[in-house]
Amino acid sequence: MHKHYILYKPYGYLSQFMSNSRQQKTKNFLGSLYDFPENSMAVGRLDETSEGLLLVTTDGNMSHTINSQKVEKEYYAQVDGDMSLRAIERLKAGVDIGFNGSKYFTKPCKAFKLDAIPGLPSRSKKIRDDRHGVTSWVSVTLTEGKFRQVRKMTAAVGFPTLRLVRVRVGAIEIGNMQSGDVVEVDGFVR
Repeated sequence: MHKHYILYKPYGYLSQFMSNSRQQKTKNFLGSLYDFPENSMAVGRLDETSEGLLLVTTDGNMSHTINSQKVEKEYYAQVDGDMSLRAIERLKAGVDIGFNGSKYFTKPCKAFKLDAIPGLPSRSKKIRDDRHGVTSWVSVTLTEGKFRQVRKMTAAVGFPTLRLVRVRVGAIEIGNMQSGDVVEVDGFVR
């Protein structure tokens, strides 16, 4: 019987359970958050400086289904500057980003500027404060997931990402989870 988990990956953690790399010996891994069963795998990735919703399962088929380009992943990005409507429209239409040494044009996506700062847990490493310039929050929903894609997309329209939080995968939302929370669930597909 397969096991499934929803977790709020904290800032500063890798989306893996261990590494044999010497450079990563001092890194934080998912296994330090919870005693996951053998053969557990993260469904998709969040880079070390990103946080938020991460699914973990022992079911490779479910992982493949969720990673397919049919399941939406929604991110909240705090960006440097007051993102303009023109930049939002460019995100929605797709932008050129670098991927694997060449240019890649992202698929059209959903994007909008948030009216208020989202009620997210505070991050372990502080983001600069307003004395260093205005910031704004945007929602970006993708069905693809290239390496550091949201960060590259916001930078491509002139608003680099300062903080990135995945808040939804398909119908599963982060809700009121706190950084480091892990919840075992019956499954992911609803």
